[in-house]
Parts: sequence; structure tokens; C-alpha cells
Amino acid sequence: MAKLEITLRGDFDTVVNGVTEKILETSMSAELEDSSNFRSKDARCAVRVIERYSFAGGNRVSLTLTFFAVKGDDRIHASAITSGGSQAVFLKMNTWGEETFLEKAENAFKPYQ
Repeated sequence: MAKLEITLRGDFDTVVNGVTEKILETSMSAELEDSSNFRSKDARCAVRVIERYSFAGGNRVSLTLTFFAVKGDDRIHASAITSGGSQAVFLKMNTWGEETFLEKAENAFKPYQ
């Protein structure tokens, strides 16, 4: 598992949609598996789960994106966590696919830093 936490700036919907679309464009096998949106008073949270085939690892890898913001604060807290990619039974080996997928998320975040 690889993880990145970062603070972004911009309109919440623009950031969530922009990051998601950018990641989906990076791989022909990438698909948005599911999404969730939550709002409570002045707080918003969006979760996106994207999956793709990793040629390096020969398996599928998932990326979970979580975005959180509070109205009146121009900061959006974002988390990207990858999972999958290992082919071993008892210990985690061959995490290239996860690390590569996380790099794609990091690049998608850059316009909003």
C-alpha cells in the first residue's frame, strides 16, 4: 500500500472532477469503480475508487481518493491510497503497480496545489 496526503486549493467540485478525470486519462484500463459524496452543514467529502491493470505487476491495482473541505476555507484535504498489486500470499512483494498509480495521482494533484 502506498499513500499520499496533500492540501489542495480551488473549487471543490472542480478539483474532485479534475483530479478524477486526469487519473482516468492516464491509463486505457483505468475505470471509476464507484464514488460517494457526502455533505453535512458546512463540510463536504467525496470518495472515488479507481482501478486499473498494472502491466508492471501483471495484476489490478486500486486507488482510493478522498477529498474533504469545509465551507469558507479554501483548502481541500486530499488523500490517495493504493491497494492491490502484490502477488505474494503472506508478505507484500511487487508493489510497482501501486507506486506507479500513486505517482499518477500526485501528478493529477499538481494543478491544484
